Amino acid sequence: MTRTLAHSLYSLAKSNNWEFSLWSAYDSEKDLMPQYLPSENFRGFGTNRVYFILNTLFQARKKDVVILSHINLALVGLLVKFLNPRCKVWLVTHGIEVWRPLSFFKRTILKNCDKVICVSYFTLQQIIQRHGTNPDRCTVLNNAVDPFMKLPETFIKPAHLLKRYGITSDNPVLFTLTRLASTEQYKGHDQVIKVLSKLKHQFPDIKYILAGQYDRDEEVRIQKLISNHSVEQQVILTGFIDESELSDHFLLADMFVLPSKKEGFGIVFIEALACGLPVICGNVDGSIDAICHGELGKAINPDDLGELESALSDYLKAPLTEENRKYLQKQCLLHFNEKKYMENLKKLINNG
Repeated sequence: MTRTLAHSLYSLAKSNNWEFSLWSAYDSEKDLMPQYLPSENFRGFGTNRVYFILNTLFQARKKDVVILSHINLALVGLLVKFLNPRCKVWLVTHGIEVWRPLSFFKRTILKNCDKVICVSYFTLQQIIQRHGTNPDRCTVLNNAVDPFMKLPETFIKPAHLLKRYGITSDNPVLFTLTRLASTEQYKGHDQVIKVLSKLKHQFPDIKYILAGQYDRDEEVRIQKLISNHSVEQQVILTGFIDESELSDHFLLADMFVLPSKKEGFGIVFIEALACGLPVICGNVDGSIDAICHGELGKAINPDDLGELESALSDYLKAPLTEENRKYLQKQCLLHFNEKKYMENLKKLINNG
C-alpha cells in the first residue's frame, strides 16, 4: 500500500510542482524499489528510530502536510503538530491496528490529526464507533492495484507451476495467499480445509494451494488440521511465494478464497481480481470494499461452513472461462486503478 501511495504522491508532486519525500523508519536506503520513486525522494533510517524522529521533526518545521502511514507513528505526528501547528497531519488507518483499545498517544492522534484516511468504510465505522473520532475528519480512500504488478493478457495456467505442484489444467484449484501466523488465526484458511473434506467427494480432482510464510506453530497446526480432515491429497502448502510469481499463481487457480474476519481492506483480493480470478471473502470486515459490495465477488459468513461450501461448489460447477476472467480484470481495474486513486488523492490535498 505504501509503495503505491508513494508512487502516486510522487507523480502528483511532479505534475503539480510540489515537494515530496518518503521517509521510512524501518527500511534502509538500499531497500528502495526505484520504479516507485527516485532515490533523492526517499530516506530510509534502517530501524534507527531516534535518528528518524529527530530528522522528521527538524524537517516538519517547514512542511505543509505530513502523512503518517500507520498509527504506530502517533507520537511523531503529535510532536510535528506541536512544533508546527500550521502543518497538517494526516493519518492512514488500515484495519486491526485501530479496531482495538489504543494507547494514550494513539487515541490522541486520532482526535488531533487533521485528516484520518481509512482504507475501507468498515475501518471508518470502527474508528468512529470505538474511539469517537470526528466523522468530519474521516474519509475513505480504497487501495489501488500496484501500478507495477504484472497483469496477464492471456489466461492460461502456467506450465511451470502445473509441473511444480504435480497437477494438470483439469484440476479445479482453490487458492489462498495470506500470512500464516499462529498469532493470527482469523484468516479462514482452516475453514477452507474443513469444507475441502466434503468438496473432494463432489470434485474428486480438487486441489487447494495454501500459500504464505508460516511459523513453526502454525505449520504444525495446519498439518494436524489437514490430517484430521483427511485432505492430504488435496492440500498443497507452498510456504513463501516470491512477488515475481504472484500473478502466475493467480492464473493457476480457479478461485481465490480467503474468508477472513479481520481484513482492513484486503489488497490480495484486488490483486486476484486484476488477474481475472473470482474471489470469495468474509462479510464481517473491510473485504466488502475490495469486491465492491458484491459486484466483483461473493462475501460469506466466515463462521458458516455450509455457506462457504455452497459458495465454492456453485463457482466450481460453472467452469471459469477466459471471458469471465477478462471481465473480472476489466471491472477490477475500472474501480481500483492508480489513475483514479491519484485523482482522489489530489482532491484530498487540494481540499485540505
